[in-house]
Order: sequence, then C-alpha cells, then structure tokens
Amino acid sequence: MKNLCLFDLDGTLIDPYTAITKGVQHAIHAMGFDAPDRNVLTRFIGPPLRDSLWEINPEFTDKDIEDIVVKYREYFIEYGIYENHLYPGVIEMLSSLKAAGLPLSIATSKWKVSAQKITEYLKIDHYFDYIIGCEADGTRGRKAEVISHVLSLYGHESSENIGNENSLKPIMIGDTKYDIIGARETNVPCIGITWGYGSKEELQAEEPWLIVDTMNELCDALMGLSR
Repeated sequence: MKNLCLFDLDGTLIDPYTAITKGVQHAIHAMGFDAPDRNVLTRFIGPPLRDSLWEINPEFTDKDIEDIVVKYREYFIEYGIYENHLYPGVIEMLSSLKAAGLPLSIATSKWKVSAQKITEYLKIDHYFDYIIGCEADGTRGRKAEVISHVLSLYGHESSENIGNENSLKPIMIGDTKYDIIGARETNVPCIGITWGYGSKEELQAEEPWLIVDTMNELCDALMGLSR
C-alpha cells in the first residue's frame, strides 16, 4: 500500500521566517498598533494567523483582526512570496518520493493562494496533486479541516476508511504540535520533523508516530512505509 504524503508547508518544506515576521510587523504597524520584535513573531509560524493575533494582543477587536489579516496578505502577495526559501534537500526528497510513485499533497493552515504562489515561485508546485490551505474568509483555518479536505479529494469520505486495503494510507508530515494534533483529530499518523519551528520537546509531548531530524531520514521513512 502506498503512502499518501501530506506535507505541512511553513517550517517543513520552506523557511518562512522573513516573510511571515516582516509581513505581520508591517500589517500591525499599518493599522496603527505597536508590533512586537520579529523574533517574538515566530509564534505566527504554524498556527492560524487570526489565533496568533489574539494571543499577542487580546484587546484587538474582530475588525482589528480582519484589517490586519488583509494588510498582511497584501504585503505577502507583493513581497512575502519572494522572501521564502526551500530547506536544503527538499527538491531531492520530493523528487525521490515522486519517482517512487507516492502521491504528494500540501496541507497547510496558510492562506491557500499564498501557498500556491509560493510553491510556484520556488518551482515545487508540480510535485503535488493538491495544494490546500485556508480560504480568505478563514474557512478551513484548522489543520484538521485542511487534512480532511485533502483526504476527501482522494476519495476518503471520512477517517473511518483511511488505510483500508483498497485505499492509500495517508500520513501527515509537519514541524509543530498543530500538525500532530490535526492529524490525530483526523485519524492520520504524523511524522514530526525537527528542522522547523516546533521544538523537539513540543513534538514529543504530542506523541507523533515518528520524529526525524534530517531530510534524508524523512525520505527513508516515507519510502520504507510504502514498500
């Protein structure tokens, strides 16, 4: 049975530090608020944008949040897309998995349009069957909702038939607890990777199926599961 590999994007395939932290700072300043230092804003890498905004300033109103999100996306489309970088070894890993016939898709909490444009810019979009994220209005903002939607595109109507003998066997790959939690909520095993923005301790606390430290280890694990 071949594995259906569902990849997180930020912190897993790409390093989005500059794009996200500069974008959030710009958006908050544009709305007349003081913005935290960019190192503090690393917390925006992983969870849904709106949730992180509430965390840094609980006094933001709903309108503040939505206005900041709009400004952030404006920045991202004009500048941020080009401030993302692939992690070393990503191309080699994706090429190996694709050559082995494994179906690959992206399941990210990022705005879907941004994810699609970033993967096009970095020339990795052709490796994936689907690149799925949240919609502009916040629909599919949770990782479990994104994963469920990707699974439905492959014909999984619910988590109950995942992994049966006539289907692909999905596995999530991500760098933070949000990936592991979302995978668990959809009955999908998860591989945690340590080169992103979640600490190894954070990953271990959520008890993923496996934790790997290098791109080669990840590739070997995914290839081995599909033999």
